[in-house]
Amino acid sequence: MNDSIDIDFIYDDADRYCSEIAELYSYTEDCEFVHTQCSYEELSKAHGLPRWITASQSEQKRFLVTLQNMLEVAEKERRMVAMQAILYLVQGVFGEVDSEEEHLEQVQKNARLVYEFGIFNSFVELLGMELENTAAATSALRKPAVSVADSRELRCILNVLYTVVETLRTPREEENDEDKQVRDAFKQEIGQPMLGEDPLAIVLFTMVTRFCSGSAPHFPMKKVLLLLWKVTLTSLGGLRDLQEQKNSVRQQHNLPPLPEDTYEVCRTMRPASPPASAADLIEQQAPRRGARGGKRSLVKQSSLDDPFEGGLDRDDDLMREMEGLKTGSDDEMPPTPPRPATPSVVQKSLPWKPKVRQKDLEQFLEQTRAKFVGFQVKNDHTSLAGLPQPIHEGVKVLKQHLYQSLSELQIKREEEIAKNPLSRPETSVDQTPSECLYQAMLPNLPQYMIALLKLLLAAAPTSKAKTESINILSDVLPEEMPTTVLQSMKLGIDVNRHKEIIVKAISGLLLLLLKHFKLNHIYQFEFTSQHLVFANCIPLVLKFFNQNILSYVSAKNGVPALEFPKCVIGDQPELTAENIESGDGANYCWRNIFSCINLLRILNKLTKWKHSRTMMLVVFKSAPILKRALKVRQAMLQLYVLKLLKLQTKYLGRQWRKSNMKTMSAIYQKVRHRLGDDWAYGNDMDARPWDFQAEECALRACVDRFNNRRYGNNGMDPDFKPVDNCLLSVLGENVDLSEEFKDNYERWLDQEVFGRQVDWDLMIDRC
Repeated sequence: MNDSIDIDFIYDDADRYCSEIAELYSYTEDCEFVHTQCSYEELSKAHGLPRWITASQSEQKRFLVTLQNMLEVAEKERRMVAMQAILYLVQGVFGEVDSEEEHLEQVQKNARLVYEFGIFNSFVELLGMELENTAAATSALRKPAVSVADSRELRCILNVLYTVVETLRTPREEENDEDKQVRDAFKQEIGQPMLGEDPLAIVLFTMVTRFCSGSAPHFPMKKVLLLLWKVTLTSLGGLRDLQEQKNSVRQQHNLPPLPEDTYEVCRTMRPASPPASAADLIEQQAPRRGARGGKRSLVKQSSLDDPFEGGLDRDDDLMREMEGLKTGSDDEMPPTPPRPATPSVVQKSLPWKPKVRQKDLEQFLEQTRAKFVGFQVKNDHTSLAGLPQPIHEGVKVLKQHLYQSLSELQIKREEEIAKNPLSRPETSVDQTPSECLYQAMLPNLPQYMIALLKLLLAAAPTSKAKTESINILSDVLPEEMPTTVLQSMKLGIDVNRHKEIIVKAISGLLLLLLKHFKLNHIYQFEFTSQHLVFANCIPLVLKFFNQNILSYVSAKNGVPALEFPKCVIGDQPELTAENIESGDGANYCWRNIFSCINLLRILNKLTKWKHSRTMMLVVFKSAPILKRALKVRQAMLQLYVLKLLKLQTKYLGRQWRKSNMKTMSAIYQKVRHRLGDDWAYGNDMDARPWDFQAEECALRACVDRFNNRRYGNNGMDPDFKPVDNCLLSVLGENVDLSEEFKDNYERWLDQEVFGRQVDWDLMIDRC
């Protein structure tokens, strides 16, 4: 891809419906579509059912009841035939349709029938049975190489569940009130306990941890992760809905709405030009050196316009830059060329409204009072006596842009509860979908985060295959390896596509959890993010971006002719090397840009307002890695890259800022301003080695106190639990006695009452 072409990518919660369904299936599974069709035709013929499309509604319902009854039989093969027949129905009975539009209509209709008849819940129960199928796990562990054949039943179950979830989650183009009611009911039900005491999301998280532990290598991880992501997206709601949810919660706390919508601003924002490379600089400087006839000269310009300030010869400086590129030094990154004399102005105003934290206002007043009046006034943000008029105007501007976040309110409330547990106790907690999911995840949340990061590492394109690494290709490798060049090309594309989809699902899931947990309660977010940091999420994301991102976002790992449902509807073209490598004609890959933006947003979430984690970005030399990502001309991706660079700019040194003025200008133009922030000129090098431990330990103490208070010991600290000292109320309390105790009550009286000698005088004295 040319780095001068703008990418017309619109960020959303997911790709188009047809693309999301197609990514569920690997190209290795193309032969199994025939099996599902044969299973349906076998059962429909046995029960006298005509073609599904021409059958009456009553005939269709009777057949669904028959299939549901077959799901409960003990014989495995009969149960599998019924599962495949149901899968064929939710796949849109592709053998009876002639177009993709007709196929989509059948998918939507049949998915709704499967949900309304309770077959969806039956498949959730079947998933639980396969989760405990030790025979399948033992068989997979004994094999030297696990293939797609080892997960036949699991993949069938996951295919049905995913198709129903994705179909009912996505609004129809012509949706009536009844369709909307079914969709809303499904969204509410999907987050509730559906298998014993666990929601479907927890069952899927358990599958992920078991796969990463090595006890179940046959689990099809791509399908599990896709379903887990879509179940979470359905139950919690999409990221685009968070804006309205945030404003609703802010209104409840008497706070003004958010100043703007991030997605809408990014739509109107034009991408910044990528930083110049060393090759561009050499090409640009060559004519100028030729015009001078090889003579050396000194060019003195403003440090804002010319990074060669200080009298360095340009030829020598370029050699140093090339050496810096070889060594990977941050301080010797290639400088940007001088700006043109008449730059073109794209926008007349900054895209974001500036913000000021309450803490920033307090620090400003503290510093100015210490400077001008020599004493402090605690908790006073209004008195300006003794301060000069410019300070009055500065305070006025700061107060105009004062922004209070929900996180600050929640932290303040937690401090009040900790100081006054009896007089200011926590009221009832709203059982929102985020709250229910966090409660269910809490006991094993660290293991869940570690497992997801392990899978992300295994799917990263920069990761090298190791013998001890996790095998994430078990559900894409065929039983027999390819024997022709065409089959090898097809499998190679399928493997790369498989890894890209895994990265997409994990990045989308992690961002969803972080965003929704932060809205629900800041310490739920902090607990999740801290375990991600402890599991090396920051260097992992940087490792992911330490590649040719421009090539990654334009990768053509896909064969349109093999995508579902094109591969089963109509006449199929002959597969050749030419149409395998042709691609879909787009200049970018939607899922790869989506993954990159998600990972950058996750990195921003983990490091924002965290000094120790920002220093990790500096220590891991993230600046040159992130700068290379600016070559991708997509506004939203560049925005989060620039945010990460802004965090660490003041720690990179004056020379880096001088040599990267084009990047500094892009930060100024694209990123929100925090009034009073010294990101562009500060030299805060206070990076003590014990800062990380102190900051993280203090945060962990607050998070643990929150978790113990709300979710431990019935939500109450045992030190402050009230004790009932009234004899009448204690004796009058109703106590449920077990049947075993009632049957053996007389024996208990003989052993514990009549058979024991009690010194009542001594007992009274002790009282």
